[in-house]
Amino acid sequence: MNDARFDQIPEQALAWHRVGLGAALATVIETWGSAPRRVGSQLAINGRGEIVGSVSGGCVEGAVIVEAQDAIKQGDVRELEFGVSDGDAFALGLACGGTIRILVEPIGATLSEEILAQLVAARAAREPVAYVADLDSGARVLRRDGFDARFVMDRSGFERETRQFVAIHNPPLRLIIVGAVHIAQALVPMAQMAGYDPLVIDPRESFAAQARFPDVQISNEWPSDAVEATGLDARTALVLLTHDPKLDDPVLYHALTSNVAYIGALGSKRTQAKRLERLQDAGFTSEQCALIHGPIGLDIGANSPSEIAISIIAEMTQVLRKGCT
Repeated sequence: MNDARFDQIPEQALAWHRVGLGAALATVIETWGSAPRRVGSQLAINGRGEIVGSVSGGCVEGAVIVEAQDAIKQGDVRELEFGVSDGDAFALGLACGGTIRILVEPIGATLSEEILAQLVAARAAREPVAYVADLDSGARVLRRDGFDARFVMDRSGFERETRQFVAIHNPPLRLIIVGAVHIAQALVPMAQMAGYDPLVIDPRESFAAQARFPDVQISNEWPSDAVEATGLDARTALVLLTHDPKLDDPVLYHALTSNVAYIGALGSKRTQAKRLERLQDAGFTSEQCALIHGPIGLDIGANSPSEIAISIIAEMTQVLRKGCT
């Protein structure tokens, strides 16, 4: 799947460092007021002043680049603080100004090439990982556990009453839709606005056609083959919209043995009951079957395809942020 929503900022910093251009990562570590970028936002800078990413939407980047280039030469870490004026904030579409603190880490000095390479590898493998920087001791480590709430909320920040900054690197959210029906046409743009990268799967080429889903990745493979090839993980939502057992059931066999974040299946209560009966006959436990949200979506009285899509997005968000209920 195309991970276009996954920024390439650490990757670019590592590449610049390895070709000898020098590089630093600038990270928003704290904000007050109406800051333009959230905590954890990053900017990569090389020794020539080239950049990827953003820490402020443009209002302090110039000063950060100058500091970063000097930090690359000196090999020292820097903590910078900037105030965003009300005038600058208004130009950026914010109601009022604020304050931003930024951590600048030269690659190879403060932030070792080894740790950055491990971070890049984890991101490529879609493994959630936390980069932990102790600003008192200077220690930098990667951790995959111990920050459950931060991973769920995608929330970087300082641990309470410490100088330990935790930068969360979650894989991009993905949405796999099986069944290129009208609901899918409404669901795709809503999911994109919510930050998901969608893949639409339907072996019927007249349904899963670029004309019906412009600028969206489409697969006309058999759904179970396409889903298995793509992979399911804790940052992926799976939505089944065909309510056709020969299309849906093989996908569910795979999904119920994975750690996929969300499984939703279209159909009435009667359809869902028959679906669960088939799955239990196939050897799946009642606990596994309970992972399937069906009928799909929150019960908001949805009627039209667009309303059903809203209910699905709402339920996906609830499960992502609050867990299964």
